[in-house]
Amino acid sequence: MTGSSLDLMSILAEIGPHFEEKSAENEAADAFVHENYALLREKRVFSALVPTDLGGGGASYMDMCAFLRGLAGFCPSTALALAMHTHLVGAARKNHEDGKPGRALLEKVAAAELVLVSTGANDWLSSNGTATKVDGGYRVTAVKPFGSGSPEGDIAVTSCAYDCPQDGPSVLHFPLSLKADGVEFMDDWQTMGMRATGSQTMRFNDVFVAEEAIAMKRPRGPFHPAFAVITTVAMPIIMSVYVGVAESAAKLVIDKAASRAGDPVVPFLIGELVNELTTAEIALESMLALNGDLTFTPTEDLASKILARKTICANHVISSVEKAMEASGGAGFFRKLGLERLLRDAHAAQFHPLPEKRQQLFTGRLAMGLPSVEA
Repeated sequence: MTGSSLDLMSILAEIGPHFEEKSAENEAADAFVHENYALLREKRVFSALVPTDLGGGGASYMDMCAFLRGLAGFCPSTALALAMHTHLVGAARKNHEDGKPGRALLEKVAAAELVLVSTGANDWLSSNGTATKVDGGYRVTAVKPFGSGSPEGDIAVTSCAYDCPQDGPSVLHFPLSLKADGVEFMDDWQTMGMRATGSQTMRFNDVFVAEEAIAMKRPRGPFHPAFAVITTVAMPIIMSVYVGVAESAAKLVIDKAASRAGDPVVPFLIGELVNELTTAEIALESMLALNGDLTFTPTEDLASKILARKTICANHVISSVEKAMEASGGAGFFRKLGLERLLRDAHAAQFHPLPEKRQQLFTGRLAMGLPSVEA
């Protein structure tokens, strides 16, 4: 593959069918995909996006998005959990290539196929929790939901609110070993969809974070340039998974539609389905173009464009799978077809940051020349 020493599509062809065999079983049992993660580690997929000179697979950003899009057709939960790890690696690579800190994290991932766990989905600009300054660092107490991949995770890439005596309300960003004293897993991931991602809540109970581990301190609340990188890297990766889910649903229904071609309504419904799916695909392709294979210049305006396209993509992913359900007729209502599971998975797309109304507020304020986030 172009720009990659790791042949991701060959790996996908090999492991995808194995993942598909147990996808429904894991989902029905709310069981994390431990076996899939073991195989991904064996194939060194967790370090695929790390440059080869740092010990990784050297895959391009575009290659990784295509891999996740395809993987979602076999097991959406595995694809989404992997995407949450991958966007952290992608942001570190972007920072490294732009001359900013990122190399150390990339080397650690490549050296041991470490699994990174994001806690940013529910934090956004304000974060949560409390940090107290102590000798040599901070004591952190916080509750962080949506820890995708945490049952096999090694490091949480997280943040915490901090009332800084000098600078006022702040947020600290830092990596945290998930083996550290005081890290507690809540085992509460019983959900409507994406049930096998292991996205449980993590609780940090007075966990020590060393001063030298603090990667960034910023004001709490206002938009920060780091989020222009995070957003532009993360959203195309994550939405690649959901477009893969929608494409899988469409294929499932279209393949079975031939037997009902005599019904004059069926081609019309399939046409509507194709239009909805095409809109989602175009939104994703536009996001990928704006990213430019990690060559983008991070700006607040670019973040707004990415977030608007994320909303469009998520809405049309959901409407695609809903239309697939309608086009399938009564067959889609049976669990054995697998379509209702894809519909439930698709609905998770709306909850990734920013949810639609918050995105519209952010984008609308910026378009009007106002600060994107109200003080």
